[in-house]
Amino acid sequence: MKILTGNDLKSGAVTWWDGQGWSLNVDDAVDVGDDADTILAVEEAARRVNASYAIDATRDAGGHVRPAHIKDRVRALGPTVRPDLTLKPADPAALNWVI
Repeated sequence: MKILTGNDLKSGAVTWWDGQGWSLNVDDAVDVGDDADTILAVEEAARRVNASYAIDATRDAGGHVRPAHIKDRVRALGPTVRPDLTLKPADPAALNWVI
């Protein structure tokens, strides 16, 4: 599965392409397949997102998306040194999959 991530141009928040726009929740990310470059070009030109790129990820049986690379797992959750500041995804075991 290929998903898109980037940063919101106004706030700098990490965002994930949900098929219609950008979401703060990685579980909203959709598989873009071979359309990644096209979507990224349109979204960056519209100035809705900055520093966007495609990454590999998997979706488990519960519907939770897990980025393949640890860098993007940290981006999905938030800081690992301050769990009180993380984005609290619906997955109760989310903090276990960062590493």
